[in-house]
Amino acid sequence: METKKTYRIAVIPGDGTGPEVVREAMKVLEAAAAREGFGVEPEHYDLGGDRYLKTGEILPDSVLEELKGADSILLGAIGHPDVKPGILEKGLLLQLRFSLDQYVNLRPVVLYPGVETPLKDKKPEDIDFVVVRENSEGLYAGAGGFLRKGTPHEVAVQESINTRHGVERCLRYAFEYCRKRDRERKLTLCGKTNVLTFAFDLWERAFYEVAEDYPDIRTDYAHVDAICMWMVKNPEWFDVIVTDNMFGDVITDLGAMIQGGMGIAAGGNLNPQGVSMFEPIGGSAPKYTGKNLINPLAAIASMQMMLEHLGEEAAAGRVERAIRAVVRDRIKDMGAGRMGHTTSEVGDMVADLVGKDG
Repeated sequence: METKKTYRIAVIPGDGTGPEVVREAMKVLEAAAAREGFGVEPEHYDLGGDRYLKTGEILPDSVLEELKGADSILLGAIGHPDVKPGILEKGLLLQLRFSLDQYVNLRPVVLYPGVETPLKDKKPEDIDFVVVRENSEGLYAGAGGFLRKGTPHEVAVQESINTRHGVERCLRYAFEYCRKRDRERKLTLCGKTNVLTFAFDLWERAFYEVAEDYPDIRTDYAHVDAICMWMVKNPEWFDVIVTDNMFGDVITDLGAMIQGGMGIAAGGNLNPQGVSMFEPIGGSAPKYTGKNLINPLAAIASMQMMLEHLGEEAAAGRVERAIRAVVRDRIKDMGAGRMGHTTSEVGDMVADLVGKDG
């Protein structure tokens, strides 16, 4: 088959079990590329805790410039037990998101057939929604500081930065995504307008003003605490949820649990006009490092999102169907070490089905 296109993929295996799950995602990517006739040129980067401990480097400027030239980035996990929390997260994850202007975090919450959810009597048709999280502003922008640090009179200030530009482009992406998804065509704004009366006044005004350009999309609003409640009680109410950085971080972990656990939860950090980065959201799970027991499906599903974002819809469809078949027929428990198969065996299953799928 004639090669249609070759994609430069920057691969950051990262820390802990990251290299193990990325290995399987790349295995499936290669199978999909061979089946659909496009090429993949992976470039591996040793960013993460080990490099930081050896060299003191987190994200060198030269590496960042190289990443800007990639077609996409696949990330395994960041988080090292010997590195103080916050150093790698801020210096690598947040720096990549901000430097590459990945202003949307996209998190599908999908319960695949055969996967168990802790929600009583809920089925796959009840849990199928997407969270669009603003990814470059809010409380994570890093605004704030200390006064009299280390004294009994210490003051710590963390400010939430919300700009009309940043809010509106996230909202417009959510409306467009809701239209493209074409399921319920319902977009819910998640906020806290009754308490956060400055930030979410801006969000709410922008939401309804942008909505005028999308008369085919139904709009809805709920406070973040109500969102959490209804995600547990009536997840079928949601189609697409859009929210700020902090609330999005919280409700997507809840979403991962109701879809069967971190082992199946995929995510993407998107710059629709630039370089995007895809990653499983479960973290580095250092206690499982090197044991070949971690579930790679979240990394494989993140790679499937990458294919879709690159426009390789047929390949993305193959991968999604393969994941669904594996969890329906072979894997019932998404927990690390409880799948009944090794990490590499699960990757082999998916890759084999991708290669055979018609």
